[in-house]
Amino acid sequence: MAIFGKTKSPIIGVSRPEQELSASEQKYQYLCDMVLSSIPSSILMFDKGLKVIFANKNFLEKSRQRERETIGKKIDEVLPTVILNYTLLPERIKEVFESGRGYGGRRMTYRSPGLPSRVYYYSLVPLKDTSDQTDSVMLLMDDITEQVRLGEEVRRAERHLASVVESASDIVVSMKPDGTILTWNSAAERISGFTNRDTVGKYLSGFCPKERKKEMESTIKDLSIGRRVKQVEMNMISKGKKEIYLSWIFSHMRDDDGKIIGIVGIGRDLTERRELEAQLIQSAKLASVGVLAGGIAHEIRNPLGVCSSAAQILLESPYDKKLQKECSEKIYSGIGRASYIIENLLRFARPSEGRLEPIKVNDVIDETITLIAEQIKLQRIMIEKKLSSDLPFIEGNSNLLKQVFLNMMLNAANAMEDGGTLTIKTEIFSSKDVNITFSDTGCGIPKENLDKIFDPFFTTMPVGKGTGLGLSISYSIIIQHNGSINVRSTSGKGSTFVIKLPLK
Repeated sequence: MAIFGKTKSPIIGVSRPEQELSASEQKYQYLCDMVLSSIPSSILMFDKGLKVIFANKNFLEKSRQRERETIGKKIDEVLPTVILNYTLLPERIKEVFESGRGYGGRRMTYRSPGLPSRVYYYSLVPLKDTSDQTDSVMLLMDDITEQVRLGEEVRRAERHLASVVESASDIVVSMKPDGTILTWNSAAERISGFTNRDTVGKYLSGFCPKERKKEMESTIKDLSIGRRVKQVEMNMISKGKKEIYLSWIFSHMRDDDGKIIGIVGIGRDLTERRELEAQLIQSAKLASVGVLAGGIAHEIRNPLGVCSSAAQILLESPYDKKLQKECSEKIYSGIGRASYIIENLLRFARPSEGRLEPIKVNDVIDETITLIAEQIKLQRIMIEKKLSSDLPFIEGNSNLLKQVFLNMMLNAANAMEDGGTLTIKTEIFSSKDVNITFSDTGCGIPKENLDKIFDPFFTTMPVGKGTGLGLSISYSIIIQHNGSINVRSTSGKGSTFVIKLPLK
């Protein structure tokens, strides 16, 4: 592009008539003009009098100015006064001429007549001649309007996301792949009592109970190598040393290359739910105790009758030593039998603390059968036990599992109104779990009800004969034990419930 009818080489900074330039210089000058005209930045060159000596195509198009209206004009004739006052460009250009050092890294907003505002990032570059003197100053303006708009959208999205996280009622925690906490939302502070300052930089596993710490570390390790982790229940110790029941869902954070750069955990507070479940379990226990009352009364009446008869014989024959010994043994045995039944009944009705400990499934089943044996007998139901003798221990709560097994037996009994057989089987499954199977020969469950039987308050029993909570609570208890419960049934041919519990 010609400058005042002459051509100025950007390298040597000397003005000469075009005819004095060699062919190579003219070609070089042409290429320089082409480059400056085609680059996406807007360019203006000023001389020491702050007159425009060069304007590239990008500037002319965006400012809607013609070359003859721009070249040779002073800076205040080309750029709006408000821009000049805001950026102090004339002063800045003079400083560059005097110091010979560039000036850059500033932002300005420019609006041409009839066009929307544009945002530019501008800098000033000194152009020197062969004597190293600043001959002219180049103003470079990069249009960053779109970047600014996208940046504002990103900031709005970030503020929105932060607002969502902060307003969530669940714990939301982000971590490094090794489990080091990066962020800790307001709900986490409210639920745990620990502030952001207390937690950031520390391991999430450090806030778990000692007996669950390794389990959390193992979960985080699995997540860090890309494995997916199902929903897990992992408690936390609050700042007030109170145990909080939490259900966790974890997910990965990945970069553009798919590499795992972090982990997000969402923890739902189950404390209130656990309290309600405990109340429901206790209510269901008391309801079951009422159902058992008739059978228990009959079961206790037998040993009491034996004791009474033996006591009468002792009163009538106080001097017969042999008879006295036999009667004493009968009384002692009868009282022991009654005491055992009452103790089991009290242990069953007593509220459970929910603690897990090593237990033997077969022993729990036998104790449950003792509670219900007389009632089962009165209903002409035979219990067939197929209990594996080499079952290892499982982690469980005997009182809660007794509640589950009792519900299984009562449901089976109700399904066999005319008598039948209840088969209880235990076995090791896949070397990791114990299967407990309850199979009856009753009326079965209609196909349309199979998906509803674990719903709270769903029952097919007549009004007043069932609460509809038994199977729902049983399902909840088995889930607490990290197990599962499934049912197979054919209407008219009986039902089979399979409970799977993990080995210790």
